[in-house]
Amino acid sequence: MAKIQVILLEDVAGQGRKGEIVSVSDGYAHNFLLKNKKAVLATAEELQKIENRKKKEAKKHEEERQKAIEVKKILEGKVLTISVKSGENGKLFGAITSKEIASQIKEELNLDIDKKKIEANIKSLGTDEVSIKLFADVKAILKVNIVSK
Repeated sequence: MAKIQVILLEDVAGQGRKGEIVSVSDGYAHNFLLKNKKAVLATAEELQKIENRKKKEAKKHEEERQKAIEVKKILEGKVLTISVKSGENGKLFGAITSKEIASQIKEELNLDIDKKKIEANIKSLGTDEVSIKLFADVKAILKVNIVSK
């Protein structure tokens, strides 16, 4: 039984994941994988295309990581001040949400940060630290000062 190598264009159950090079029987490759555009033959040209795509993705990934590091430097040097209504003993009415922190960052520092990346749980007046996940391995700690109106 002849085996040929193909590059999967999508995940195929029992064979592998998208982008992998797998050896399959000649019939399976021609009658199913190639016919249904789930794979292409692993020619030198196709392998080169994959290599180029991987290089591009790695470069883009590194650029995004560098941007995240620069944003981290900006954030970690700042103290954000948020004015809120508070009751007696410095208790807040509710909590400071990540949405409020994101909008304050946008207003004061002109940086767009997704509220889902901000881990905030501030329930009292004073200075607190908020963790912001900017990238897979880049986290910034932002100091937030909560003051009463």
